Amino acid sequence: MRTQVIIIGGGPSGLLLGQLLDRSGIETVTLERKSKAYVLSRIRAGVLETGLVDQLHAAGVGERLKAEGFVHDGTVISYGDTQIRVDFAEHTNANVTVYGQTEVTHDLYAAREALKAQMVFDVENVQIEDADSDAPSVVYTKDGTQHRITCDYIAGCDGFHGVSRKTIPDTVLREYEKVYPFGWLGVLSETPPVHDELIYASSKAGFALCSMRNENLSRYYIQCAIDDSPQNWTDDAFWTTLRERIPQEYAETLVTGPSIEKSIAPLRSFVSEPMRWGRLFLCGDAAHIVPPTGAKGLNTAASDVHYLSQGLIQYYDTGDTGGIDNYSAKALARVWKAERFSWWMTSLLHQFPDQSEFDLRMQQAEIDFLQSSDQAQAVLAQNYVGLPY
Repeated sequence: MRTQVIIIGGGPSGLLLGQLLDRSGIETVTLERKSKAYVLSRIRAGVLETGLVDQLHAAGVGERLKAEGFVHDGTVISYGDTQIRVDFAEHTNANVTVYGQTEVTHDLYAAREALKAQMVFDVENVQIEDADSDAPSVVYTKDGTQHRITCDYIAGCDGFHGVSRKTIPDTVLREYEKVYPFGWLGVLSETPPVHDELIYASSKAGFALCSMRNENLSRYYIQCAIDDSPQNWTDDAFWTTLRERIPQEYAETLVTGPSIEKSIAPLRSFVSEPMRWGRLFLCGDAAHIVPPTGAKGLNTAASDVHYLSQGLIQYYDTGDTGGIDNYSAKALARVWKAERFSWWMTSLLHQFPDQSEFDLRMQQAEIDFLQSSDQAQAVLAQNYVGLPY
């Protein structure tokens, strides 16, 4: 079997890339190691930058997003009871849209199926061969039978633990990583959000985030120990801790209820370079991870998809390889800026085990400066709504 582009990974970045390419007449095959139901069961954040929203519309999957997404013109940063509302519209003339990543994935799968896109689920033993040659191929096993697909290019959208990055030789690949000494305990509850915008809350007891999926579905997080377990937390203990970490006016109006999902996410910053080796390209979590502070995970994957899709479309339309030749450099330039913003937000709002009194005063000074400076708020807003592609 032969195709033009093989996409490894059936998550949102792989689906979006395939949709943009197929709509431009480029043939793709997508390989996913899990089932479609499993992919759709994964709970992820859903704060979408303007650039990602524009791409979803360009991919023909923006109708439900437009009808059901919540447009946010700002966010709240708090330190104790001190609150700073950062106005995105005022500082950037842009906004973000709250729309769950699971919903994005649902929409993309529906669109891919409408196009009768070639997608293979439950694949095993995926191997990338000859990526540094003019005749790359991917070998995989499905239902006990081995298959081989030859292609022009391979897009590795298979996440941090996937095969794509591991295919690049150690002599070529360079990795940068920072592991944070805490995690986020997240709870999903069928309750109305405590506020109509996200609240990023810092306190002496630790960090908390108040988010939402829709008007009757809320997502809340609290900073916890890296070796903690969701089983250690009753719902009552979670709600009590959350109230202690958010401003009093929100603590008093918080509506609580049984959790319908509870999990702990570790926090890390990770970048691998380069994002291209021969005819293999890395996208999204296969190449980089950001802590969830600042909501850049899906959005950095989307910027990768933008650069790669444009480069491949340019090549198949005109034969010009400029876009794909510059893909790694352009993608990494934006990735590192997103990494900086996520690291800064994480450092500003969390309590670290080895923090000194000086470190705490520096956090307070940073919050005071953010509160008093329109320029500082403008920089935060520009990064949060998304830097231009």
